[in-house]
This record gives sequence, structure tokens and C-alpha cells, in this order.
Amino acid sequence: MAEGRTHTLSPSAWNRYETCPRMYWLSRQRLPRKAGMAASLGTAVHASIEDLLQINLEKRDDNQARWLPDVAEIYLKKRWEEEKEIFFNTPRRPMWKEKEYDKAKRMQRGAIKMLLEFIDSSQVTPLNVTVGLWKKLQSRVIAVEGELRTSDDKLMGRLDMLFADVDESGNVKSWIVADLKTGRAPEDELKEEVQRQLLLYRDILQSNNPDSPPIITEGWYTENATRYLAEGEPVIGDALKAWELTQVTPTPMEPTPGPKSCGGFCDWKAWCPHWWTWRLENGTLGTDDFSDSVILLHHYDSVNGSGVAEICEPANAEGRAMPTGLQVPISFDGRGKEALEELLSSNHQGPIFIGGAMTKRETWRVGHWCDVLAWSPILG
Repeated sequence: MAEGRTHTLSPSAWNRYETCPRMYWLSRQRLPRKAGMAASLGTAVHASIEDLLQINLEKRDDNQARWLPDVAEIYLKKRWEEEKEIFFNTPRRPMWKEKEYDKAKRMQRGAIKMLLEFIDSSQVTPLNVTVGLWKKLQSRVIAVEGELRTSDDKLMGRLDMLFADVDESGNVKSWIVADLKTGRAPEDELKEEVQRQLLLYRDILQSNNPDSPPIITEGWYTENATRYLAEGEPVIGDALKAWELTQVTPTPMEPTPGPKSCGGFCDWKAWCPHWWTWRLENGTLGTDDFSDSVILLHHYDSVNGSGVAEICEPANAEGRAMPTGLQVPISFDGRGKEALEELLSSNHQGPIFIGGAMTKRETWRVGHWCDVLAWSPILG
């Protein structure tokens, strides 16, 4: 199972390992990854901002205004369509929500607002941004969407934007690491994992550029067009310790069952028995409004998506599915129905993992948001 890739640790992998080593291990096994609407939206917005920062304006008049909104829309639409294609080419996916494009436009506007604020032009609306003003912004760009790696290749990250901050004389006084975030903005300060991510970016930059000016790291949240400062002691030492611990092993790493791992969002439950046994032992199996389950499908009508499911429980710690005899009516619709029929067409027979079904009702509903996968726990 373990791959032959060079072991490099990213902030997201570090967070995953701390949540649950088994979750981290499974994420490195090249199992089917799940597409997500929020991720696709974020990627499209990020890419459109990168395009705007790198646009060639040499043939435009510096005094030209009223160009930015149209160009921003063109770039965003192009990137949106690219992400949509990637999304639909990902077998494990929910439903694509075209209406989220309006949200993407708001997120892009929030990013542009922060860019203008960075060059002390917050009073200028996008419609009135001149070519000359945008060139001023571009002159402050050091890098966009760059890969950060330590010289020993142990630690890495993805840098959204790196700017030069200048004094009144135009002399560089600091570098600004700006990490664009399209998720929910903090109420007060950055989450601990985001803070650590940004500090690690700072530390990698400093280690690779010992003569750099002071480096400031910020989370730029498009939801409220607000920049959040990340401050703190170096974290690169802790990251290197984590790198040692996260060497991928041939056999699965030990799990840490609990509310944040097994009780939270984990994309790898179809391959891990521990969430299931943990839920059974603490009496929470199937008790949530949206529950993960392992079932046997006894009857299925492909015309209307209805069927009969027999609920299973874990027979042992390895996740062998034991039928309970308890049968419930079940309904599959949208992408949930498509995923089931794709699984059945592969001649799968046996237990099925259902992720996030609506189970607090007489007929279970497996909708577009649900995972429908073969139950295939990877054993140690």
C-alpha cells in the first residue's frame, strides 16, 4: 500500500496526522479522493486572482478605467468551467451547484478589495481602478501560487501571494505572505491550524532566504474582505519533528478514535473500521441526523431509487460486517443514486458504506451529498 514518493510534509498533512495517524496514513494510499463544491469554488477564485495579478497590461493606457470588472469576470468564468470539468471527471463527488457561481463572484470581489487596500487604495472601486493603479499593485508582487520547500525537501507548502511592502520612499521594508481563504472568516482571530500553517510558510521562506527583510504572514478572508495577522514563535522545529513521525509505513498507523476523528469529517471511513467500532462502543452509531452506516442492500428499484437496507454492525475490530436483521426502507436520489448504480454495475456484492445519510426518518435518504462506496476496511 505505501507509495514510493519522497516523504514531504505539508501543513494539511500535519493537521491530519495530529487528528488521527490512521486518517493521515489512509490519505497517502492513493484511495479515491472526494471532490467538493467548496474546494472547487476556492480553487476557481484563487486562480482568477492569480490571473489578474499576472495580466499583461503593457499595451493598455495607464489612465484607462472600467476594465477590471469585465476582465475579472472573464478570468473567473474560465477558471470556474475548468474546475467544473475536473469535478465531473472525479468519480467520487457530490452534486455540482451552479448557483454557487454568485458566491464565487462575491469571494473574488472580496479578494480584489483586499488587494486595493494593500496599496492604500481602498477608496477606489473596481470600476474606477485604472491600468496604472493595477500596475502599481503588480510592481509589489514577488510571487503568486508558488511552491515552498525547505532545502532538504522535508517540508512544503503552497504560497498564494507574496508581496513587497514598501515605505514612503519605495524601499522594501517587509515581505507579506498573503494566504487567500474563501472559507468562513474567523470571529476574532485565526484558528490554531491556520495560524500554524502561515507561520510555517514564514519559517520556510526565512530558512530559504536568510537575508530577507522581516516576513509578515496574513490570512486574507474573502468572505468579509478582512486580513488577519499570524504572529508567533517559529514552528519549523515542531514541523521537522512531525516529519519524523509521519514517515509512511507499509502497514496502517494506529488510529486515535474520538469526536474529532471518528465523530467528525473523515474522507476515509470506507477503508477504516475504527470509526464504526468507536461509534458502536459509545452508543452513537446511527444516532445523528446525518449518519455514516454500513448496510446490505437486499432490494433495489433502479426506476425510483427505492430499496431495502439491512443495517450491519461490526463483528470484530477488523470491521467484518455482521447483519443485524434490522431492515429499513431506503431511498437513493441524485448523485447518491448515480453512485450506487455505478457501484452495482461494477458487480460489487457485499456490504456498502453510506456516508452522511439522513437516517432519522422512516425511510433513509441517500442524497447528492452522500458517499456510496464498497465497504473495504484496510487491515493491519
